[in-house]
Amino acid sequence: MAGRLEAMEERLARLETLLVGLTRQLERQHTDPTTVVASIQTWVTDYVSMRLQQLVPETCEHAPEAEASDGPYLPGTTVPCTDDVVHRVGRIPIPFVRQMVVEKVAQQAQQEHITRVDIAFFERAATF
Repeated sequence: MAGRLEAMEERLARLETLLVGLTRQLERQHTDPTTVVASIQTWVTDYVSMRLQQLVPETCEHAPEAEASDGPYLPGTTVPCTDDVVHRVGRIPIPFVRQMVVEKVAQQAQQEHITRVDIAFFERAATF
């Protein structure tokens, strides 16, 4: 019985040592609430800044008005496209995703010297 008691005490001592070590690790990881608030504020500021850069043009100048015979353009660009493409872009539900797709398609159209974006080109260029 004495051997069992000693074994139990050894186990309890090991558990106590582990708990003390774990407590110390948790105390070291605990950060000051003011630093947490500051990091959240920094993240929110950076996020809002990024979203504003995506949504607001860099200048107040407007793109030249398109003539009625030119047809529609990819939203926010000077790249001509078909009505079907405008409709397809309008069906993208998330605004920043829609903007990313339009930018990618417009960039691809300019690189390939496409005069008017049609559905076939849009589907090919819009894949990431």
